[in-house]
Amino acid sequence: MYEITLENFRCFRNKQTARLAPLTLLVGENSTGKTSFLALLRALWDIGYRQQIPDFKEEPYDLGSFDEIAHHRGARGGRADTFLAGFISWIEPGEGTKADDAYLFKARFSRYRTGAIPTEIYIDWMRDDRKKVWIKLHLMTNGFIQVRVGTPAGTWQQTLPEVFTNLVETERNYSILLHILAHNWLQRGDSIIEWISLEGPAFPSAEERKEIEAFTGSITHQRLFAFASAPVRSKPRRTYDPARPVRDPEGDYIPMYFADMSFRSRKEWTTLQHALETFGREAGLFDEISVRPLGKKDSEPFQIQIRKFGKRSKGPSRNLIDVGYGVSQVLPVITELLGDDAAPLFLLQQPEIHLHPSAQAALGTLFCQVASPDRQLIVETHSDHLLDRVRMDVRDGTTRLKPDDVSILFFERDDLDVRIHSLRIDEEGNILDAPPGYRRFFMEETNRSIGL
Repeated sequence: MYEITLENFRCFRNKQTARLAPLTLLVGENSTGKTSFLALLRALWDIGYRQQIPDFKEEPYDLGSFDEIAHHRGARGGRADTFLAGFISWIEPGEGTKADDAYLFKARFSRYRTGAIPTEIYIDWMRDDRKKVWIKLHLMTNGFIQVRVGTPAGTWQQTLPEVFTNLVETERNYSILLHILAHNWLQRGDSIIEWISLEGPAFPSAEERKEIEAFTGSITHQRLFAFASAPVRSKPRRTYDPARPVRDPEGDYIPMYFADMSFRSRKEWTTLQHALETFGREAGLFDEISVRPLGKKDSEPFQIQIRKFGKRSKGPSRNLIDVGYGVSQVLPVITELLGDDAAPLFLLQQPEIHLHPSAQAALGTLFCQVASPDRQLIVETHSDHLLDRVRMDVRDGTTRLKPDDVSILFFERDDLDVRIHSLRIDEEGNILDAPPGYRRFFMEETNRSIGL
């Protein structure tokens, strides 16, 4: 995703867009909507890439009911009836699609019982700034679903009965509509419901039907998950019992993941272990990490041990719970980033918690090393040390990350609303287009400290 649009969502009243990049840093005061923004990104990923109806209460975010999600303008202004969100992304190249083709997605959310669901979904395929195919799904008040498909040659419409609405609601997924659209509805003579031509010929041409099928196929094949971390990760334990590692935002599964790899996939564990230890040394946190079994079988308890080397000897191994809170808090983040099965989208809340400034800076370098068009990092941070390291690494060319590969989103209060400023950095690491309020507090503190 490289551009996000939102309107009437939480503290964001006016329609605005924000630029995303392979590495995007969210900065600003507390309670300016940064976590809400991350939650919206996860919801858009679920609905836009996985065709799932998003759950705004899914961990690590809990935005509450529709009344807590839709923007509230105050007593006189009332609450918004709907809110809008969308993104622009690149389409995965494949049969019928090209590398520079863009995918535009928008959804309008309305109240459903106490929650928020998308009642209008708009999907657009762009090539060379021109629309090739667009699809609109509209959940009507009578329970029917209206489907419109458009190409440069015309627009066609179907109205689907309530049984399809019930199917989408039961499965919490609308990919079935796109599958049927691609493989059945647009095949002349096999359409289960008649198409109505709103503009242009009575039915799309064979070439246009082929393009519609290619587009819907490229969307429904993108089923990858996004990883979202909690701001406070799991507490370390002295001893762990083996269990199946299942991802969770707090990182409770990480010790089990380490043990499972060390017992069953020694080669993969050695690779991950080396990557973790490389970061640990650069951050000054640890030099060695290991799994210590407390029995002869992989079903018996185990411990996670950390070792910090001295000048003349390696020193003793210590239990994870005995080496400070910072190590256990950062392990889930760096493990997800360095793993072979890493997600294409990371949503990280304050990964610098409990870390010394030098370790926060090392984390900034790791982000620069990992971020790419195929692995996007969106990081909410209050760390100047992390932000400055990113600027310096881009300036010094220590990684492949270029200035355009970094976006800084500054969240600034505007009365009772919040405005998002999309900032860039230049080749010297300077921040461009910053508003007067950016870093005002730090400048005032600096001036005070030198007596100005």
